[in-house]
Amino acid sequence: MKRHRAEKVKPVQRGGFRVETQHEISGTSVDADAVRLQVALSLHQTGRLDEAEALYREILCSQPGNVDALQLLATIAAQKKNFLYALELFEQVLKINSSHSSSFNNRGLALQELKRYEEALASFDQALFLNPDYAEACYNRGIVLNELKEYEEAVASYDRALVLKPDYADACYNRGNALTELKRYEEAVASYDRALVLKPDHADAYYNRGNALQALMRYEEALASYDVALLFHPDNADVCRNRAFAFMQLKRYEEALSCFDQVLALKPDVAESYFNRGITLKALKRYQEALASYDRALALNPDYSEACSNRGNVLRDLKRYDEALLSYDKALALRPDFATACNNRGILLQKLKRYDEALLSYDKALSLNPDYDFLFGIRLHTKMQICDWKLFGNQMHHLVEKIERHEKVSLPFPVFAIADSLSLQKEVVRIYVQEKCPANHALPEMHRRKWHERIRIGYFSADFHDHATTRLMVELFEAHDRLRFELFAFSFGPDIEDEMRKRVAVSFYRFIDVRNQSDNDVVLLSRELEIDIAVDLKGFTTDSRSGIFALRAAPIQVNYLGYPGTMGAEYIDYLIADRILIPERSQHGYTEKIVYLPDSYQVNDTKRRIAEKIFTRKELGLPERGFVFCCFNNNYKITPATFDGWMRILKEVQGSVLWLLEDNATAADNLRREATQRGIAAERVIFAPRVAPAGHLARHRLADLFLDTLPCNAHTTASDALWAGLPVLTCMGEAFAGRVAASLLNAMQLPELITSTQDEYEALAIDLACNPEKLVQIRRKLEKNRLTAPLFDTQRF
Repeated sequence: MKRHRAEKVKPVQRGGFRVETQHEISGTSVDADAVRLQVALSLHQTGRLDEAEALYREILCSQPGNVDALQLLATIAAQKKNFLYALELFEQVLKINSSHSSSFNNRGLALQELKRYEEALASFDQALFLNPDYAEACYNRGIVLNELKEYEEAVASYDRALVLKPDYADACYNRGNALTELKRYEEAVASYDRALVLKPDHADAYYNRGNALQALMRYEEALASYDVALLFHPDNADVCRNRAFAFMQLKRYEEALSCFDQVLALKPDVAESYFNRGITLKALKRYQEALASYDRALALNPDYSEACSNRGNVLRDLKRYDEALLSYDKALALRPDFATACNNRGILLQKLKRYDEALLSYDKALSLNPDYDFLFGIRLHTKMQICDWKLFGNQMHHLVEKIERHEKVSLPFPVFAIADSLSLQKEVVRIYVQEKCPANHALPEMHRRKWHERIRIGYFSADFHDHATTRLMVELFEAHDRLRFELFAFSFGPDIEDEMRKRVAVSFYRFIDVRNQSDNDVVLLSRELEIDIAVDLKGFTTDSRSGIFALRAAPIQVNYLGYPGTMGAEYIDYLIADRILIPERSQHGYTEKIVYLPDSYQVNDTKRRIAEKIFTRKELGLPERGFVFCCFNNNYKITPATFDGWMRILKEVQGSVLWLLEDNATAADNLRREATQRGIAAERVIFAPRVAPAGHLARHRLADLFLDTLPCNAHTTASDALWAGLPVLTCMGEAFAGRVAASLLNAMQLPELITSTQDEYEALAIDLACNPEKLVQIRRKLEKNRLTAPLFDTQRF
């Protein structure tokens, strides 16, 4: 989301024209013109310019060559901003006396005002040639170099001025501006500090110092600097605006909003202020007000493409998808090369499962900006959602290389399904956290709390409805010991009043809908309720709110279930796992402390209903005879390597079919084509549409063996299969996401279905398909263990 950044005060502090004569005026002179000159100079120095000018002209009538009167008349012309006439007079002065450095300095100032910078620079150089100790000429030379964007030389000129005149406050200030342009912010701050020691009431120095501190991400100090600037100029809208930006960086959005309101009170018709106010309101989850603010920005500036794009983001959050798409399209009509609008449009289309269109938008964004933050990985994940594997190997290699170079190439979640590497997954999440959700110290530190008779646990999620995570966890919520624990739900997902929501809601001491509250407000509420342990059930998945944990909602913060890996954040203290998921030798790949559960980390709901309906193979599009391999994992988990293995298995098991989940028609078409290219008839790959959970569990009865994926295993889908009595064959990887099925099988006391290499995996799949009795024995064992093994013993869990 684009926002305007802090701006510097421009122009720099200008030099003034010198009001002086070339010769000393004798106080005892009886010459009438000398007396008039002395009177005129006195009037001039006290600001009575018209009277002084009249006297200078009288002198020049009687003495046309009087260099002092001519120079002072030129100075008045300059002070009255008649710079062309001033320049003409200074030229006349220098024809009479070409050795007077002050005249060259003043001539340079006139040329500078006329924006004839090269000539001005030559004039200041001549002044310094005549008088090498001329501090003001050094200073003015620096200003011209600044205008010419020769910032290094400008700094050198200011340095020379300060050697000649160490108490030259304006030189310190302008030097700070030049250093800021050079992005040498630490030196710039030091220069502003020196200016302020010499001139404590220099409001612009406080303002620009604040901007330099913002660039250094020292936002609290920047705010202090802006606050002093406002003491001198309370109605300075620029200071108020940049103060708002500092608050935004600190995620102190309420204070930022107050600042933008102050800016608008001072300058009511500035579109950019409404634009930035909209960003702030969106961060506060005040979507309708944000929308109104963007609309106001567009009323003031109908061609404001950034406002159109950001307006689309708000409409997307309000679930007004058609309007959001129109807003993105308008942004791109106004500015076809707007990469951010292309990206935002792609995100919306992906959410709508219009993956082909999303890819076109992402491709356009990357063509405009090949290094667009995190987009390469998002695009690759979108391709995996439709099983489009063109150039997959090259793109995966490119992704890995970029992560290893610490580039912002992907969100963390897509990497789970691409690379089975602990180090890579840890690095991609570290990059993401550093950029998007670092620890936020805007709120006071948490102090030790009074002892509670019951431990207060807050579960934070967007999924307290019929969602995979809640389907696993609902019985855990019901089974918590109410004598020892108080449970609080913080729900920031959609308000869906389905049966699962009703079941979940009554399981908590308090069920709190916080979807329209800002992160800051949610954290303050959690602290007010004195939550002891905050459990993040989302991690970095869709609709997550990591900003809540970055602000620290509780003394102890835990990552559990929803996100299968390290969150790489200092504010997440623990990760709940088991020794299959994270062997002790692998703890280096996780930033959290590991809490080991004795069997499997995954909880299950033993009240899950399996529909009583007995499906026939014909009803579900399966052949009447033949072995049925299945995988109901999301399509994006299917990699070319996994599919290669499945096709080799089908070749070896005559008459067998592969039964997959159909998430979208494009993926199904692509997978059929990929099968054909590998020598397998397209009709041997059969697709199951999404159905309600009970029916989905019931149809597992028609499959013979569930084939797992790697590097991202079946998680909830593996538990579904085992609960329905379907054996799951897995290949165990290195990272958390690739070891989940092994964890579940271990807790189901079926270690014989865990393999550790692709060859073992394929060989066992073929063996079980070709030896029915062996598979029957495993199914009997599964049925026997189903209600006794730890995996489905929720009370024990």
